[in-house]
Amino acid sequence: MNKAKAAITIVGLGSGEADQLTLGVWRLLQNASERYVRTANHPMMKLFAEHQLTYTSFDYIYEQMESFPDVYEAIAVSLMERAKASGQESAPAAENQPVIYAVPGHPMVAERTVQLLRERCPQEGIELTVVGGESFLDQAFIRLGFDPIEGFQLLDGAELKPSLLRPELHTVIGQVYDEFTASDVKLTLMERYPDEHPVVVGHALGVRGEEQIVTVPLFELDRTPGFGNLSLVWIPASQDETLRNRSFDRLHEIVEILRSPEGCPWDREQTHQSIRKNFIEETYEALEAIDEDDPDGMREEFGDVILQVMLHSQMEEELGSFSVYDVLQTLNEKLLFRHPHVFGDLGADNAQEALQNWEQMKKEEKQRKGIDPDQQSLLDGIPPELPALMKAYKLQKKAAKVGFDWDEIGPVLDKVQEELHELREAIQSKDADEQAAELGDLLFATVNAARFINADPEEALARTNRKFKKRFSYIEQQLRIRGRSFDQTDLVEMDRYWEEAKRLP
Repeated sequence: MNKAKAAITIVGLGSGEADQLTLGVWRLLQNASERYVRTANHPMMKLFAEHQLTYTSFDYIYEQMESFPDVYEAIAVSLMERAKASGQESAPAAENQPVIYAVPGHPMVAERTVQLLRERCPQEGIELTVVGGESFLDQAFIRLGFDPIEGFQLLDGAELKPSLLRPELHTVIGQVYDEFTASDVKLTLMERYPDEHPVVVGHALGVRGEEQIVTVPLFELDRTPGFGNLSLVWIPASQDETLRNRSFDRLHEIVEILRSPEGCPWDREQTHQSIRKNFIEETYEALEAIDEDDPDGMREEFGDVILQVMLHSQMEEELGSFSVYDVLQTLNEKLLFRHPHVFGDLGADNAQEALQNWEQMKKEEKQRKGIDPDQQSLLDGIPPELPALMKAYKLQKKAAKVGFDWDEIGPVLDKVQEELHELREAIQSKDADEQAAELGDLLFATVNAARFINADPEEALARTNRKFKKRFSYIEQQLRIRGRSFDQTDLVEMDRYWEEAKRLP
């Protein structure tokens, strides 16, 4: 007896109708000594029964495993084991008879078990042959009536992400087996599409007596009955501007047009320096929206900040130095690198440990760039243009890391009193430069006190500014109610209104 070679032949059963089965596949099925099917829940199994073709189904594995990846892994392992067993010493009649594995549709379309076999069989010395068949996409193009040349993408309902969605393309979502998967698909689609957006659900396309095609609003997707192994969801391509305007690529396109010769004269003339102040202003307006806990304001102001990034990046793209996509790549890589406790092997049980990891990775980044952190000042890395209050806070925090700090708040408050006393003396001297210098020392000492009570001085002062504005607005309101202006009142009256404002919630 000769030793037969271990072999698996994968065939496609088409999308459901017997007429869709190729003659070559049918002959292989008829002549096979061992037939395996991924699932018996397929219309083609009727043809097997009519011609008395025996087979083994892997449906039992679906019932045993907790996840689809585990199912596919188990099927691939089982097939390879069976192929190896068939390749052992065997009767001459069984020589070179491959294990036949039949899958719905086309083997190379949305079949994870086939991908696994293609990866593993060469390593295991198993000869693998793939024979095509009509896929569910063939029927989708015919029954739904669109041409993929117009722009088309096929996505997996079990692994759908908002970042994959492109409304300008025809989108077919397969593997929508049940209502639970349909619900997940719906929620993901709602990240890019309105709740009322029409979507098409197709069941058993091309199968006579079983085909169903219904159009429903997106929010009703998972309430549509009939989901099963032969179900898909189609979202027709759309050029709706409201959909395009939800994409980053559209923003890049708009900014590129604005800066082009055919674009806006004002935008074309701008340079990094000419709009530098805009960046600062937009950032502070965004901070104001945050401080006021204004979601609508935040949505608008965050957009204005992003616009500044886009404009500056576009200027560099025009020079050929980098584009906004390079900015995104650099940011993504930095986040991945600096979070080894999330994307790597290090651990972090609390925020302090996470921050230590962050600082360590920053140090490694500098070393990779040829910068010796030990040769740099500890105070390097603080932007010179930071607001002075914020900059003082950061300077003190960095100095405190190496022990240049008081142990408790008592001496800090004594320092504040000392600086206040020196400011009083400077005021008596009437030396403007000395007065300004002593005021700066007092503010710096006050920032130190803020650090000791874990209060960000910038945020604390911003809160006081808002409080002052609210109370002063109350004074203005009371004067208007009485038909009076500021030149018709005095400090005593204004102070009375101020005290009233302090008692308001």
